[in-house]
Amino acid sequence: MSVIVRVLVNAVALWVTTLVVPGIAITAREGHLQQAVTFVVVGAVFGVVNTVVRPVVKLLSLPLYVLTLGLFSLVVNAAMLELTAWVSSFTPLTLVVDRFFWSAVLGAVVVGVVSWLLALLVPERRRHRV
Repeated sequence: MSVIVRVLVNAVALWVTTLVVPGIAITAREGHLQQAVTFVVVGAVFGVVNTVVRPVVKLLSLPLYVLTLGLFSLVVNAAMLELTAWVSSFTPLTLVVDRFFWSAVLGAVVVGVVSWLLALLVPERRRHRV
């Protein structure tokens, strides 16, 4: 169940990003249902990229994280957004990022803030200890 919630959070964060950041868009067919499905599919791709690739990139760039006091995470998050755009370009449901520095970095900030806010609203599943 938490995977579905995470994909929906990613989809909403990407939707807000396409509304706020002028250089980021998602190509979808006409109709609200098709657009919603597009955001969910691209949100799933974004989740897979963040789950598989991001930890490796963070580990390899650890010295840059330390050197920049964590600000390099903006570049890594922008790279994950750009990688999601590249992976989705092989499907009819495509995320488009115009420029790496301005669009991707600002988009990564917006996705991060919206995901954080939505994570605050979603209650955590608590395990009962015996």
